[in-house]
Amino acid sequence: MTDAGKPKYFTLMEQLKAEIISGEIRPGEKLPSENELTRTYSLSRHTVRKALGILEQQGYVEAFHGKGTFCSENMRHTRKSKNIAVVTTYISDYIFPRLIQGIDNVLSENGYSIILKNTGNSRQKEAKCLEELLKKDIDGLIIEPSKSQLACRHTNLYKNLEQYQIPYIFIQGIYTEMLDKPHILMDDARGGYLVTKYLLDLGCKRIAGFFKADDMQGMERHKGYVWALQEAGASYNPEDVVWFHTEDRKTKPSMMAKLMAQGGKLPDGIVCYNDQIAVQVMEALESLGIRIPEDISVTGYDNSLYARRGSGITTIAHPQEKLGEMAAELILEKLNGISEEDSRVERMIQPELIVRGSCAQKK
Repeated sequence: MTDAGKPKYFTLMEQLKAEIISGEIRPGEKLPSENELTRTYSLSRHTVRKALGILEQQGYVEAFHGKGTFCSENMRHTRKSKNIAVVTTYISDYIFPRLIQGIDNVLSENGYSIILKNTGNSRQKEAKCLEELLKKDIDGLIIEPSKSQLACRHTNLYKNLEQYQIPYIFIQGIYTEMLDKPHILMDDARGGYLVTKYLLDLGCKRIAGFFKADDMQGMERHKGYVWALQEAGASYNPEDVVWFHTEDRKTKPSMMAKLMAQGGKLPDGIVCYNDQIAVQVMEALESLGIRIPEDISVTGYDNSLYARRGSGITTIAHPQEKLGEMAAELILEKLNGISEEDSRVERMIQPELIVRGSCAQKK
């Protein structure tokens, strides 16, 4: 017993814990050896081992045979860093620069910096990003899930975030098994409905759809496409629907558009998953001498820069920068302990149809 009436192992454990929490012993740093601790504190080897054993059980240290005892990397999360991690599927093109700008605007105003990563819409890369971030000083995470229509194979990493009390929110998609987690989505089913109904109102009788199969947005936009066809009493033909994946998104849509035209199966209109796909489809058809919108009407989604070139593409507005601001506001709410019931951040964004020159009234 020490003079304070506490066991000697307990006193040593508290001393080392205090040094870890204060940052005197940093994450990943090697602690003094058992022999060094024995000499420094005039304790038996058994007492030192007992103190280190308790610290290991509590997650403060990690012991590696033959190497020694190290301060756990997880201790990076015990102090506020003012860093927020932002993980998106892509960074440098399409809607993402403005999305990230919106996040940064709000977070910087509140004294936070962002750590930016992208996954290329790969679940394997997403898992790797999360593993790396769990070793960094972050206070929260904003993430766009990769291939969100598929089952998440690394839920354990999200559970680790929760264990370390690091709040996280999903944007633009969410895994089915994690629907109870905070998220901000666009009403993509409504968006798919709006573009399809617009083509129907123009007099299109047969409308094809090009949709991405491995994310939530694609499935929801297809759902809206079906909804509009059913409402109008139009038949749904599976042969009019082209499904593509992340890996073949740059080749399959244009290839299938050409095959439709060359096979004499060209529809009156085409609903595309997004503006990038719409451009692919339009260029493929135009290379065959098919005129847009005179011969066929085409719609996109997201109101990206692609949709504003030339006479433009009829599309659905994506809030981009506003979504980024909303995501930042929501993660700040989580950091400040504001409950779901008291949140002021909108969770479902309503779509808006933007009419441009890629569609025309059928004669």
